[in-house]
Amino acid sequence: MSKIVTEVAPLQRGDCFYIAERHKTSFTYPLHRHIEYELNFVANCRGVRRTVGDSLEVLGDYDLCLLGGGIEHEWKQYQCRSADIYEITIQFADDIFAGPLIEKAAMASIRNMLKDSETGIAFSMEAIMLSFGRIKTLLTLTDSFYRMTGLFEILYELSKTSYRQLASSAFAGADTSNDNRRIQKITDYVAEHFKDDIRLADIASQAGMTPSAFSRFFKLHTHKNISEYIIDTRLGYAARKLADSSMTVLEICYTSGFNNISYFNRIFRKKKGCTPTEFRNNYHKTKIVG
Repeated sequence: MSKIVTEVAPLQRGDCFYIAERHKTSFTYPLHRHIEYELNFVANCRGVRRTVGDSLEVLGDYDLCLLGGGIEHEWKQYQCRSADIYEITIQFADDIFAGPLIEKAAMASIRNMLKDSETGIAFSMEAIMLSFGRIKTLLTLTDSFYRMTGLFEILYELSKTSYRQLASSAFAGADTSNDNRRIQKITDYVAEHFKDDIRLADIASQAGMTPSAFSRFFKLHTHKNISEYIIDTRLGYAARKLADSSMTVLEICYTSGFNNISYFNRIFRKKKGCTPTEFRNNYHKTKIVG
């Protein structure tokens, strides 16, 4: 039976975080998860395949990700031919933000970014260039107070930059709560009914709006069309079933809310970059037997 490795981070009692710098020729650690947040920078990594939940991407020369919520992840050698892969990994527990500190107004952008990291987030090249110097400096600090404030500065600067979600919320089981009550009502409705045939008029009525007004409202607040949001929810559920169950692709298609296997295969490939069968095969290749 396949399983995902659960890693125990090398954080000692009293540590705010753990940081490691590595030069290596290959990635060998299997798909794994841990409860700690992880900020991972990699250079000279063109051709490496990064797995974060149901996101499988082949990387360019640089990569910077923040992973939280115990999301499973792996960097795999794949097509990389680099003889000097450079990596800096920072792991930290959420208790450094425990209590009222994280609720302060000054921490709002960090708080939001940490929540978003439950699905894994990847930063832009601009953000990588902005933060790299601070990350390198953090390696040299020995005073525990300045190490802690140095980490806070890195997280704050990154929280003000652009980043994108990697895994789908449905796959990661991430908290999708929203401050807007109407949006929250809609996302709750989709989470409960995504397997059904959801009509625009029905979902608009949940928000007490006309279909046209609701469509504009939802796009404004989520930057997605409602149809895209429903499809992404269904695909996230399907990807989780492909990873964790022995159900056939056809069974998964219909239990995920799709009613046409050709369309399911086509939209899955478009969104995930591979067919459902390829996704299952690639995902299982990253696991170990135990």
